[in-house]
Amino acid sequence: MKFIFQSLLKGLAILLPVIVTIMLLHWLLVTIEALLSPVWKTLLGEQYYVPGLAFLSFLILAVLIGFTSRWNFLDFIWRLPGRIMNKMPLLRNLYGTVNDLFDMMQGKDFADESVVLVTMPGSQMKFIGIVTKRRDQDSNKQDKLTGVMPDDHVSVFLPMAYNVGGYMIIVPIDCVEPIDIKPAEAIQIAISAGLGKGQGKPDKL
Repeated sequence: MKFIFQSLLKGLAILLPVIVTIMLLHWLLVTIEALLSPVWKTLLGEQYYVPGLAFLSFLILAVLIGFTSRWNFLDFIWRLPGRIMNKMPLLRNLYGTVNDLFDMMQGKDFADESVVLVTMPGSQMKFIGIVTKRRDQDSNKQDKLTGVMPDDHVSVFLPMAYNVGGYMIIVPIDCVEPIDIKPAEAIQIAISAGLGKGQGKPDKL
């Protein structure tokens, strides 16, 4: 009985990540198809529409937007809907949160040396975190968080394992020790509780 139960757990560990990934991909495909297929059916006629054309056109559109965003004028145009949503009372918080989440998962806007080991004061416990704010000469003095931080403190984001979330803490600067890991890799390591199989070995821990 124990062997069967262990085999079941092992089988679920193999199958469930594949199933969840496929379901998320299916949801993305269905959503894009539902949004863009009516446009193509109107332009081409329903008899000439090929399933999958909507998703292909979405990918081509993303490539074109990414390519043309190198020019400031076009970059301004592509980001205009986001700026509008960022000013609307009901959508501002939702859009800002989703946008920040995508930036965070990419390690965007983090300095290369911002990944640190945080030693909690009065404890030997260490956390992997990412420095988000520093009080130094280069800091933006208009930033609300930076404005209330003591000069010898930094704000650190601590990602949570198996959850898209975390804690933002403010600790003395002597409690943090830089480590040679990129921010996006650190987030992946923390979220997977260090069990990820696709992560490279850091030079130092």
